[in-house]
Amino acid sequence: MAFGEQPAYLRVAGDLRQKIFDGVLPPHSRLPSQAKIRAHYGVSDTVALEARKILMAEGLVEGRSGSGTYVRELPEPARLLRAGRRTLGRAGPFRQEQADEQVKGAWESCSEQQEAGPAVASRLRIEPGARVMCTRYVFRTDGDPVMLSTSWEPLALTGRTPVMLPEEGPLAGQGVVERMAAIDVVVDNVLEEVGARPGRADEMTALGGVAGHGVLVIARTFYAGGLPVETADVVVPADRFRVTYHLPIR
Repeated sequence: MAFGEQPAYLRVAGDLRQKIFDGVLPPHSRLPSQAKIRAHYGVSDTVALEARKILMAEGLVEGRSGSGTYVRELPEPARLLRAGRRTLGRAGPFRQEQADEQVKGAWESCSEQQEAGPAVASRLRIEPGARVMCTRYVFRTDGDPVMLSTSWEPLALTGRTPVMLPEEGPLAGQGVVERMAAIDVVVDNVLEEVGARPGRADEMTALGGVAGHGVLVIARTFYAGGLPVETADVVVPADRFRVTYHLPIR
């Protein structure tokens, strides 16, 4: 193979991908069978199979048991709006994750005490093994799961206070800023890092997707005077959301 020349399976996958994007292979249409791909492109069964695997891994096609492989109808990505200036007051967890005032949603959650692993301990600047409150959320719009979030708060800060459990007590369902203010901790900064990775099986089951399809992960940490008071991983399907930042110029 000459320098710069693509392997055959990538060229075949690229041509089929373009046909999907151009509408030649529209949503819900059947992808050509392995035998037809082999004959049309003059390639081996192995090349045809690998090309189909690539399209499946990219989330462009899906297999249907006993029927074949079909082009997926890709959703129009929704906007997940992040804002530099957040609305305070009675902003609940859904509003904490989605700054768009027009978006309405509900959530389910569960909390449990844990020992901080090395990654969480590093983000919270505590010792590995220190106790944290871990809260897992499933966010829904119109009843459909759209977002997951797992947050960790150091119990050295919130333990034995009215806000130890984020979804219980007098400030149940409030955002981090409001809850921390109730124990005289003033949150003044938030850091977010956005990355992408394949979705884990448990995540995609909760989100109604396919394991291995891409997700965006927003690693968010709230600070009070430089001290991390809460850190969280927000997970959304990459094919259903675009993360949009609205940052004021000061």
